[in-house]
Amino acid sequence: MSDIREEISRAHREEWARVVASLTRRFGDLDVAEDAAAEAFAIAVERWPADGVPPNPGAWLTTTANRKAIDRIRREHKRDDKQREAHMLSDHDPPEPVGAIDDDRLRLIFTCCHPALAIEARVALTLRLVGGLTVPEIARAFLVQESTIGQRITRAKAKIRANRIPYRVPSADDLPARISGVLAILYLVFNEGYLATGPDTDPVRHDLTAEAIRLTRLIHALMPDDGEVAGLLALMLITEARRTARVSANGELVTLDEQDRGAWDTALIAEGHQLVRERLAAGVTPGRYQILAAINAVHTSARDIRDTDWSQVVALYDQLVRLDPSPIVALNRAIAVAELDGPEVALATVDRLEEKLAGYHAYHATRADLLRRLGRSQESRAAYDDAIALSGNTAETAYLTRRRDQLR
Repeated sequence: MSDIREEISRAHREEWARVVASLTRRFGDLDVAEDAAAEAFAIAVERWPADGVPPNPGAWLTTTANRKAIDRIRREHKRDDKQREAHMLSDHDPPEPVGAIDDDRLRLIFTCCHPALAIEARVALTLRLVGGLTVPEIARAFLVQESTIGQRITRAKAKIRANRIPYRVPSADDLPARISGVLAILYLVFNEGYLATGPDTDPVRHDLTAEAIRLTRLIHALMPDDGEVAGLLALMLITEARRTARVSANGELVTLDEQDRGAWDTALIAEGHQLVRERLAAGVTPGRYQILAAINAVHTSARDIRDTDWSQVVALYDQLVRLDPSPIVALNRAIAVAELDGPEVALATVDRLEEKLAGYHAYHATRADLLRRLGRSQESRAAYDDAIALSGNTAETAYLTRRRDQLR
């Protein structure tokens, strides 16, 4: 039974995007596509454990979803519409060209990232339809309410229908206008894998980080001169290199200063560092992902946490703040400032971020650590309590709980 459920889960990851894309092309309606695909997977969960997994799970799911879509259309439309939709289902048309992108999932991401949609809407919609993230996971990534993400997705679908935005395979000329949204999606998918936000998932989801890296490699091959593509790939590689050292044997998060650096993947680090050096040599003003990659390169260049060049890290964050003056960037900069100028200076900056980051667990965790270092144990304990209440990652919760309980 467990093997069959694993097979259904695998099929869901691999075929969901393809089934939705196929139905959307045929019917021109995302709602019909999603509902039919969901019904097909529900039937698989019910039947496969009893009947066995079919020889071609993807074809089975696609066929079942098509039938469910036909049933829905026949219920909702008149006789003339029924005939028209039935004709649309015929497979006599030649397959559509794949355009500039061979990979099915990457092609679908670029297709969904239509520039006619607001960047927040296209990212949220694509994360849901293609990235496989749930609405709560997307909401936590954006630090907004679940209802806000739901509204963004609904509005994006409505605009697609109202403006008749075509579901068209992107050409090579389409890629530059869509790349910023695609990179934002892959970055958020990677982050969800790097530190999963849900309490019912593994603390580190290698399936998500590996897929994000795979797709970013493909984009880098398509657009080798794009600095932000190279920067994001470097950032992912350097971060992924530390994955096996990030969670202890007892399931607790291991922070950067406590990690066994001998357990890091030196090949991934070397590849990431090489990409950073190439971008520096290009002499072009770096973007957000390139600066983040450079910060991580500084961290992974030090043999020990005490060897970290914190002045360089702060200088890089100063560049990043000018590009992205977000409260999260300011929070991360404050952590570096604490190492350079002391926790009291950093705490003053962190406290000014309370209004914008009160619902973000990392804000309270950072504040708790700074208060601990200043000997303000009672305030630190309260901040740890807030961080624990907001954290959904089991490994991070275990780490924060231990740090809180160590306070006098």
